[in-house]
Amino acid sequence: MQNEGGCVNAFRRLPWLALLLASLALALGLAACGGDDGDGGGGGTAAEDTTTGGDEGGEKMKVGLVTDIGGLNDRGFNQLAFQGLKQAESDLGVEIRVLESKSDADYIPNLQTLAEDGFDLIISVGFLMTEATAEAAKAFPDTKFAIVDSAFDPPLDNAQGLLFKEQEAGYLVGYMAGLVTETGTVSSVGGQKIPPVDRFIAGFQKGAKDANPDVKTLNGYSQDFVAQDKCKEVALDQISKGSDVVFQVAGGCGLGALDAAKSKSVWGIGVDADQAFLGSHVLSSALKRVDVAVFKAIEGAVNDAFEAGGVTSFGLAEDGVGLGKTSPDANADAVSETEAQIEKIKAGDVEIPETVG
Repeated sequence: MQNEGGCVNAFRRLPWLALLLASLALALGLAACGGDDGDGGGGGTAAEDTTTGGDEGGEKMKVGLVTDIGGLNDRGFNQLAFQGLKQAESDLGVEIRVLESKSDADYIPNLQTLAEDGFDLIISVGFLMTEATAEAAKAFPDTKFAIVDSAFDPPLDNAQGLLFKEQEAGYLVGYMAGLVTETGTVSSVGGQKIPPVDRFIAGFQKGAKDANPDVKTLNGYSQDFVAQDKCKEVALDQISKGSDVVFQVAGGCGLGALDAAKSKSVWGIGVDADQAFLGSHVLSSALKRVDVAVFKAIEGAVNDAFEAGGVTSFGLAEDGVGLGKTSPDANADAVSETEAQIEKIKAGDVEIPETVG
């Protein structure tokens, strides 16, 4: 670190007779001289002051995580990734560190910071980090990289893609929406039109129509994953057009869509994490177990089974996606009928599209 190095160099310039006295000052002052690693992340901040998991008796694997701009408090995607990292710290004994990105300009500097600091495995959270992660992986070929929601074409020898079958979870909540709607119209609010978002939406629309062939589906994008007011505006417009079930697929921004549903006394559906804690207006959630994928990637690296150059997919069969808690106010028959679709999907008896028509 530059600050720490400055302190050390200053002491080297002291006369030899003063060195003994200076050593005490060095021991007491190094902590003040040394900067936080997170400050070198191009604006990223260390979410954890994580040199956690260190072991003086032996060298532990160092695993770093770089969030997208949603940050750790998005109550979903990034938070789940962090949970998987913390589980690996607890269960596998790895040393961890997190850098949060405040803008997309932070992606490359944050990845570079972790690589230069000797982290063995660096995990990027989100499709939007694909290009930055590919650049970092090429620049640091001896470091392992994994990315949630993306893969590399052509494959990179030191990078692994972690993908999900979001369409399966989307289908389940869509099926339930088709059963409970009273207006005959349901809707989805996406963040940006990117593959993982559209897989959720494609599944939602298919499920709704399989449950209710006469249902009308609305879809819109906020073009944002953070600003809740943008998603709320899209959702309110959909509700004004008759939607009585709103599925949010926009991370932290989507919390605004769920708030809109609550304010208008219609159903909301959460995404990624189980968002039932927001209230009984949340019909259910389309779970995407990013924590499972992150933990599995770290476990593979620890056990010398890291799938570099490959892609690992997580669906219902792999416990990578699922159906969250259902509202106590939900129709019990609709819930049980929806749950019955799980085994049909696992068996391959339900064909679910991955793109929005």
